[in-house]
Amino acid sequence: MNDALTAIAERIRAELTDKNQARDLALSQSRELTRYCAEAIRAVHRRDWNEADRKLALVDQHADALRRTTQPYLELFYSGYTQDALKERVEAHLTSAIIRDQPLPDPATLQVEGATYLNGLSEAATELRRFILDIMRREHAHSAEAERLLDVMDSIYDLMVTFDFPDALTGGLRRQTDVLRGVLERTRGDLTLSLRQQQLYDALHAHQPPASSD
Repeated sequence: MNDALTAIAERIRAELTDKNQARDLALSQSRELTRYCAEAIRAVHRRDWNEADRKLALVDQHADALRRTTQPYLELFYSGYTQDALKERVEAHLTSAIIRDQPLPDPATLQVEGATYLNGLSEAATELRRFILDIMRREHAHSAEAERLLDVMDSIYDLMVTFDFPDALTGGLRRQTDVLRGVLERTRGDLTLSLRQQQLYDALHAHQPPASSD
């Protein structure tokens, strides 16, 4: 019996050793993936499309590597750090697509679970506020592009509130939706103020007397 128990214990030890090595690797890969996602989003905000595409390609490579590491062990694949990193990939791709007015990749294309996709979509919507504010600062005027992005934020929020499921199924989507609501309301207020200022400026400019020819 002792020999049999020893053999069982050694098999379990080998299994746990392999799983622990995979976990350590997955943690490192998830950090790298998150970093490349942040760099891709920064490139999008700079409108450096070539750099954004290059970073998104690296994002995809690192996401594939993370999936290969974790998929043999479901508890690692569905762990918080793995799904959070994959969510960042969704955010990076969707932020780029929305800002560039391109078709949105779906969950199957990005190879993520539905809840992970929804959380990434919600975070991409909150990321639009920064781009809208940059447009307002750069153009010093109300902008049709900013209005389009606000409409996208609004549409995403309207979609999010329809997913009334327990957090255990959605990965905390309700909290992220609440965050999006606050960001959306502030952004709408900023854009409304910008529009009113632009209308006032146009009205004052229209009533200025013509410059004297003397």
